[in-house]
Amino acid sequence: MDIVELSRLQFAVTALYHFLFVPLTLGLSILLGIMETVYVMTGKPIWKQLVQFWGVLFGINFAMGVATGITMEFQFGTNWAYYSHYVGDVFGAPLAIEGLMAFFLEATFVGMFFFAWDKLSRIQHLIATWLLALGTNLSALWILIANGWMQYPIGAKFNADTMRMEVTDFMAVLFNPVAQAKFVHTVSAGYVCGSVFVLTISAMYLLQGRYKEFAKRSMTVAASFGLASALSVVVLGDESGYTAGQNQKMKIAAIEAMWQTEPAPASFTLVGLPDLAAHKTNYEITVPWVLGLIATRSSDQVVPGIDQLVDQAKGHIANGVLAYRTLQQVRAHPKDAVLRTQLEAHVGDLGYGLLLKRFRPDIENATADDIAKAAASTIPDVPVLFWSFRIMVAIGFWFIALFAVAFWFSAKRELDRHRAFLWAALLTFPLPWVAIELGWIVAEYGRQPWAVVGVLPTALGVSSTDASNVLFSLLGFVVFYSALLVADVYLLQKFIRLGPLETIDAPEDAT
Repeated sequence: MDIVELSRLQFAVTALYHFLFVPLTLGLSILLGIMETVYVMTGKPIWKQLVQFWGVLFGINFAMGVATGITMEFQFGTNWAYYSHYVGDVFGAPLAIEGLMAFFLEATFVGMFFFAWDKLSRIQHLIATWLLALGTNLSALWILIANGWMQYPIGAKFNADTMRMEVTDFMAVLFNPVAQAKFVHTVSAGYVCGSVFVLTISAMYLLQGRYKEFAKRSMTVAASFGLASALSVVVLGDESGYTAGQNQKMKIAAIEAMWQTEPAPASFTLVGLPDLAAHKTNYEITVPWVLGLIATRSSDQVVPGIDQLVDQAKGHIANGVLAYRTLQQVRAHPKDAVLRTQLEAHVGDLGYGLLLKRFRPDIENATADDIAKAAASTIPDVPVLFWSFRIMVAIGFWFIALFAVAFWFSAKRELDRHRAFLWAALLTFPLPWVAIELGWIVAEYGRQPWAVVGVLPTALGVSSTDASNVLFSLLGFVVFYSALLVADVYLLQKFIRLGPLETIDAPEDAT
């Protein structure tokens, strides 16, 4: 594996580890706010004990998320130095704001949440809890604004004098439609994760006959909030599909394994076997119109297939060669206004021209064969995206069904009477993380071969370092992160096994 593949693998491994903790932090922070709100409104001690018990599990997970997240940002300097140089003016701003605004906010109020129960009034502590939840969600917002710009780079422009991308409209970066869609979809998935976590552990207590009143109240909150969140994930996922259909057409085509453009509106493939050699999907079962309606929100706009998009990429690459050639002339004659005007006409495709760097160093002399190879490289891994998306969606619909049943039993006060349901809930425990990690794969792997879509190929963003250095640090990260994961699982199961205070099972009139 070369420096590019090793750098990608290292970032993928650390991101996947980190994303084991982030969604649960997002979900539990809101659930803690809801539970404490009920405590303040009712004054019943059992609700305070709910907040404190789930708060301990939140704190363990929060600490692990911080430990695994900090190291990720350093990789932009160590492994992705040219990426940081080329787009750092744009990408760095949201990350800096995240640290100054969101991280300090949540770091401050997490301390108040754990250590100020006896120093603040009920209302004051409730405010601190909700501010902790706000900081956690704001942290996700700014990270996803930065990531959204990588998916859809608007509000920035290439500067031929500095050879960098520079911000031209920060409001466009901030209100990037892809970033906004990713944010609401991602945090909703985190809320589902937190709700499943609470639901499954509570189901375990009911199966064991322990802490029944505690478990039933926890399940009631998780069922209500989880059902709303699971439904939101589907609706907001539709919005993500629409934004991708407008701005990342190759990702949509790869997710569908759709090689040829279909007449509008395109059908959605439920299942099938993508055949890369024949450019078709075997044994497919399709639903008419659905893809066209999701990706275009119309019945007359086509969803382009992979082959058509590759042909379009050839044109962009040829134009990018002109941009690259003109850029060299501008650098040699920086005051030539005519050359700058010519560059302006083609600079939008400069990133496509840079795709040729994988195949030859002298882009300006690229042949038709080189352009064809570069255009073919714009196709991401179709089978990985095809199956990752479908498994993720199937799990999402299972969550809706599970929470709907839990909500129904909660309304009828029958949560502890259906052991089959409790076992189904318990066995659901790992599925949120499976779905979330698959969603990350769809979003990030589907962006390849781009670090920033249409602007900077991934292969050009790496640092000029020896591959052995990256390999050594990768192995170190795997060992370190695995140790953290083991510690996290150990601590969580320890406190879950100990359970909340026995007084929670006091008679109803005492709670």
